[in-house]
Amino acid sequence: MLARECIPYLVLLALLSLIFYTLSPALAIITVFLLLFVIFFFRNPPRKVAPNINHILSAADGTIKAIQEIDEGTFIQGRAIKISIFLSLFDAHINRSPLSGEITYTSYRPGKYLPAFKSHASDINERNTLGIENGDIKVLVHQITGFVARRIVFYNRQGDYLKQGQIFGLIKFGSCTEIIVPADTKIVVQLGQKVRAGITVIGVLNDD
Repeated sequence: MLARECIPYLVLLALLSLIFYTLSPALAIITVFLLLFVIFFFRNPPRKVAPNINHILSAADGTIKAIQEIDEGTFIQGRAIKISIFLSLFDAHINRSPLSGEITYTSYRPGKYLPAFKSHASDINERNTLGIENGDIKVLVHQITGFVARRIVFYNRQGDYLKQGQIFGLIKFGSCTEIIVPADTKIVVQLGQKVRAGITVIGVLNDD
């Protein structure tokens, strides 16, 4: 139910809470509040994923902040559609694979820490990228840090196979996740819509 990355924070805050409580119970209120916030932030809510080879699922919880057609030259190598999802501090920050497939491309870029909701944050902020390939279908996912988020966690590596909805990482403390799909994908989400990782269908590959 909790991401393992929270353990150091929990141990530290629990120790500080105990120390502060012995000095003055009032002092412990702040650390206990922070302890509860860490538990809330690193929650890993169970998701019942319904695999579908024609669906591209959301890779993150959050709000759709942009949908735009782009030229993608590193992995898809052509016209594509980028869906940007903003994660607030109140969203679960677990990232899940939007489709089943092999990780055939990875890239990491250090960068700045602008607020993740800024339109140009994707271009200059710290970013981890993975490309997932399933037959002729290629999907690119960017994990992008924000003003508060300063640590990207990526569990896998190139050559690993991900099942649709499988957890592949998280971003700590507020961030943005981008999903780049083939240009002929039918997008079925709208700007401002709330989405959930591994649950919400954001695109349909073969629309019958």
